[in-house]
Order: sequence, then C-alpha cells, then structure tokens
Amino acid sequence: MSKKKRDNKGFIFSTDPDFEFDYSEEEMESLPPQQQRLRVLIDRKQRKGKEVTLVTGFEGNDEDLKALGKFLKSKCGVGGSVKDGEVMIQGNHRDKIVALLLKEGYSQTKKSGG
Repeated sequence: MSKKKRDNKGFIFSTDPDFEFDYSEEEMESLPPQQQRLRVLIDRKQRKGKEVTLVTGFEGNDEDLKALGKFLKSKCGVGGSVKDGEVMIQGNHRDKIVALLLKEGYSQTKKSGG
C-alpha cells in the first residue's frame, strides 16, 4: 500500500466503484506589485514578548511570496519565514520594510496597527 499522502480537499469516501477523484490544482496568478494591497504590522502575540514584523495581504502564488520574503530578509539582514500567506521577519523592521516595498513598486503598502 502506498504511503503517499494526497490532499483530497475534504473528500473522504465514495460508494461509486467507477469514481475518479480530480486532482487538478489551479495555480493562482500573482497580481502586479502596483495592485497588491500589503499591510505591514508588528506582532508580539504567542512569541514571549519578542517582536516580529508581519507582511500580510499578498495575493498570488507561493513562489512569488517566498521570493518576496527572501528579498525582505536579505535587505533587513535578519531571519524570518513565509507561512500561511504571510511573511514574518524577526524584529521590529516595519519602517524599513514599508520603505523597501514602496521602492520596489508596491504602491498600496501601508502600516497597520499602533
């Protein structure tokens, strides 16, 4: 028996012996930077008081989001990750990230939160 895990999008069982599940996935096209509405905020929740800078609101595929995260991490000189459609950068770099995103053409970037 194969141990390959498939994501069936919530489908569990069918009694039809001729049923074939359609595994096609639709790739989401990334919006151009001018149309992206990004929010940059500082988060301390569930991190023992340590700050992370979150970039949220990215609409597009995972490869473009990972490339944006890598760009921001290298320009800030810190670590971080890309999870659940958000870019997390370690530390409080909100002003620097907003300036970098505006310079890269993400014209609808805004600070969010206090």
